[in-house]
Amino acid sequence: MSARSEPGPWTWPVTMGWEDVCTGLSPVGTRGDLVGYTRRLWAWRHFIWEDARARALASQRGTVLGNTWLVVRPMLDASVFFVVFGLLLDTSSGIDNYVAYLIIGVTLFQPMQRAVTAGSQVMVSGRNLLRSFSFPRAALPLSFTVRGAIDLLPPLAAVAVLIILLPPHAAPGWTWLLTVPVFVLQQALCLGLTLVAACLTTALPDLRNLWGFATRFWYFASGVFFSFETILGSSQALALVELNPGYLVLRLYRTCLLDGQVPSLRLWALLAVWSLGLSAVGYVLFWWREESYGRER
Repeated sequence: MSARSEPGPWTWPVTMGWEDVCTGLSPVGTRGDLVGYTRRLWAWRHFIWEDARARALASQRGTVLGNTWLVVRPMLDASVFFVVFGLLLDTSSGIDNYVAYLIIGVTLFQPMQRAVTAGSQVMVSGRNLLRSFSFPRAALPLSFTVRGAIDLLPPLAAVAVLIILLPPHAAPGWTWLLTVPVFVLQQALCLGLTLVAACLTTALPDLRNLWGFATRFWYFASGVFFSFETILGSSQALALVELNPGYLVLRLYRTCLLDGQVPSLRLWALLAVWSLGLSAVGYVLFWWREESYGRER
C-alpha cells in the first residue's frame, strides 16, 4: 500500500495555481446582456415583492397615529394651500369644486415628487446590500416603486371618500374605474423617474442637493392648486403645458373623479408615451451603469 494519502475535502492541492482557483468565477455586479439581465431580474421578482411589502406603510412606525399620517399629512398640506392660494390669492376662481381639486393635486402629485427625491438615494441607502451578494441592481428601484404604490393606496382611498363627503360633493360614477389605468401609468412614470434619478445621482452625487429644487419647480408647474385651463387663454400654450407628465397625471385623475368624463385619447397617449418611454429609457440607462453601483468613490 502506498504511503501517499489522498487530499481530504479541506486539503489545498499542492499543484493548484491561482488560474485553477479563479476558473469558473465571475466578477460581482457585472451586467451581462440586456435580455439575460431582464431574465435574472424576473427571477428575483419574489424578493422584490417581499422587500416592498415588508417596507410598505412603514414610514410612520413609532408615531402615535401610525399610518394615519399617510392620510393626514396630505390633508394638512391641502389645508395650507387652500388658505394661501384659495382664499388669499384667489386661485380658486373658475374651479367649481376647488377643495376636491386641491386634495387631488396635493395628494396624488407627492408620489412622483418622492420618486425623484427619495428614489435618487435608493442605491446609496442599499449600498451594504449591494456589496453583500450578487443580484440585479434594478431590483432596488423596482422594490422602491412597488412600495410607493402600496403606500399610495390609503391616501387614494381617502381622496375618494373626502371628495364625496366634502361640499359640493363629487358623485361617484363609472368613470372612477378609469383611475385604475391612470394609477398604473403613474407608477410606470414613477419607476422611470426613480431609475433615472438613482442612476444619475450615483454617477454625480451632487445631484441629490438639486433634486428638491427641481421637483419643487415641477410641483408648481403642474397645476396642483390652480387651473391652467382658466389662466391660459391660448390653446397653444395649453398644448405646451400638456407635455408635462405631472400635469397629465393630475388632469386625468380630476377628469375621471370630478368631471365624470372620459379623458381624451390624446391625454392618454401623451401620458402612456411619458410613462412607458421613461421607464424603458431609465431601465436601459440603469442596466448600462450596472457595474458602477456599490463601488467606493
